[in-house]
Amino acid sequence: MRANDQFDFASKIAVVTGAGTGMGRDLAVQLATAGCHLALGDIHHDTLAETAELAASAGPDGLVISSHVCDVSDEAGVVAWRDALLADHDTDHVHLVFNNAGIAGGGSFVLDDRDSWERTFNICWSGVYYCCRAFLPLLIAAPQGHIINTSSVNGFWASIGPTRPHTAYSAAKFAVKGFTEALVTDLRLNAPHVKASVVMPGHIGTSIALNSVKVQGGEIDAGVQEVENAFRNTAPLTSAQAATVILDGVAAGEWRILVGDDAHVLDELVRATPEEAYELSFVERMLSEGALPGLVATLADTALD
Repeated sequence: MRANDQFDFASKIAVVTGAGTGMGRDLAVQLATAGCHLALGDIHHDTLAETAELAASAGPDGLVISSHVCDVSDEAGVVAWRDALLADHDTDHVHLVFNNAGIAGGGSFVLDDRDSWERTFNICWSGVYYCCRAFLPLLIAAPQGHIINTSSVNGFWASIGPTRPHTAYSAAKFAVKGFTEALVTDLRLNAPHVKASVVMPGHIGTSIALNSVKVQGGEIDAGVQEVENAFRNTAPLTSAQAATVILDGVAAGEWRILVGDDAHVLDELVRATPEEAYELSFVERMLSEGALPGLVATLADTALD
């Protein structure tokens, strides 16, 4: 896409899921700065309210910012949010939908609790599906629209290292990636003014570790906080930097948005030797190339010496 064809966020309406913290919050603030009206959703009322305040402070006067407490894994809740959005913004359309909400958990299909596995899968995959079902008609009703679905490097590499399973999150993120890629053709044929992008971040300094424990109903103890701090502090990109990469990609019309140098390195390695992707030698090569060292060390506790 040529520079003068870039998507202009000013005066558009954007839906952002998982807006309470992390990349969702920073997407909201940066969109507001660009003059974009916002419909913000999150499962946590307190952090959602904080994001709405930050976005209002960052944006120009007259910006419409609505917020709605919503569990995206509950289709009825998503539909209720959509209906409230239409009233709050006095509109019959939206221009952008950022399906950003996600949690971790249910790492082992063999050993972990089924409820934890399905909770993770349903937020990370079903949330994207339900929001696309609910909001796609509103995107089609707009002069131009864009769906942005957040997958992960775990959408093409189902691992965080060879010593810890990572099944629920990876399965969901593979589903998000495949669905979004399939939408590219579907939309081109049946709604060509609506675009779709899949976002695949590497290790980003967000609060996903802490938020996952909260949503899964776990206890926030010193150990959880230690993992949270290590995950954030070892990340090569902040959530604000990641949000900028995502919005630049959307503005340029990119359908595939890799976020972070580690995501680019890992993508190249998996494509080059897919049959070796789950071997210890692959992780050693991945780390030698500078991909995900903090993530592997923090979450998988992998010993390579």
